[in-house]
Amino acid sequence: MTTSAPALRIGLLGTGPWARRVHAPVLAAHPGVALTGIWGRRPAAAAELAQAHGTRAYATPDEMFADCDAVSLALPPSVQAPLAVRAAEAGRHLLLDKPVAITVAEARAVADAADRAGSASVVFFTARFGEREGAWIDAQAAAGGWFTAHADWLGSVFAEDGGPARASEAERGGSSPYADSPWRREKGALWDVGPHALSVLLPVLGDAETVTAARGPADTVLLTIRHTGGAASSATLSLTAPGPASGVEVTLRGTTGTTALPRRQAGPEPAFHRAVDALLDAARTGRPHPCDLRFGVRVTEILAAAEEALG
Repeated sequence: MTTSAPALRIGLLGTGPWARRVHAPVLAAHPGVALTGIWGRRPAAAAELAQAHGTRAYATPDEMFADCDAVSLALPPSVQAPLAVRAAEAGRHLLLDKPVAITVAEARAVADAADRAGSASVVFFTARFGEREGAWIDAQAAAGGWFTAHADWLGSVFAEDGGPARASEAERGGSSPYADSPWRREKGALWDVGPHALSVLLPVLGDAETVTAARGPADTVLLTIRHTGGAASSATLSLTAPGPASGVEVTLRGTTGTTALPRRQAGPEPAFHRAVDALLDAARTGRPHPCDLRFGVRVTEILAAAEEALG
């Protein structure tokens, strides 16, 4: 007779749209997880979300840390980073959103705290954990021989025309639940969708050796990267693209021809479920996941370099 592993007790930090739509329902339904409870900066919102998923609201993060094995963070990056350090110092595993932080120092502090505690970590990048997208990324990394790549990651969250975006439901202009996000308005596309583009380009083409950046219209940023494998890539990032022009496309060109990132056919929930699976595996085996905090730190370093290049 075999006995299944006990459920990992995970507490949720955050009560915003991303927590309500993705984190809370996936954690509550995951067979390997016990959703211990929820903490949020708005106690009433935490109580409402907890009641909806049959768990409890906590008054403080530290009270929740005492009752769980891991934490899932659905918070702005400037809030996520210090709370992740506290969770790691309490010995908890970490499931973080991108970007890990908005400064390199804060991102490294989270990774160092996790290393000291021996905490497993996974940073959730939607494309990297998508079933079709993740398989494509792995296949192209194994194939090699890539000469160049280009990524368009264009949302219309803040588009003036308010037209519907094709990138995803979460990025539809006008009706987007993320249009009221102060950190997205402040940091723009570079920090919001830039991590997604890097999560595809880096594992296929190698780490970034040099990064340059230029401004386009509104918050649009144009990146160029030379990779350690010798390939060059470029990316156009925006949260202010006109609705009809929005969407996600990544194209690779190399010795075997041309290939493109498959389009996502479902919402982010299945991808987040796989990210939870990855954390469970890393916590159980002690083997780091490719999208752990060290990768999250490297993404932050590249974004910071691009921001510096923008002046």
